[in-house]
Amino acid sequence: MASNAAAPFWRSAGMTYITYSNLCANLVRNCLKEPYKSEALTREKVHYSIGKWVDGKPQKPTIRSDNPEA
Repeated sequence: MASNAAAPFWRSAGMTYITYSNLCANLVRNCLKEPYKSEALTREKVHYSIGKWVDGKPQKPTIRSDNPEA
């Protein structure tokens, strides 16, 4: 059953929900006053590990950092 509701505006603008969500989060963080702004900017950094598999065996994972400021 198809919906007659309008598409969300972020989709109409050609964005994904994740892109829209990140944009809104950045706007909120930039509107904060110090010291809350610097605290929020440090929480923005993401660290994750990637583990590769070779011949069905896991290799040593590597730690990566996603820094939006870079």
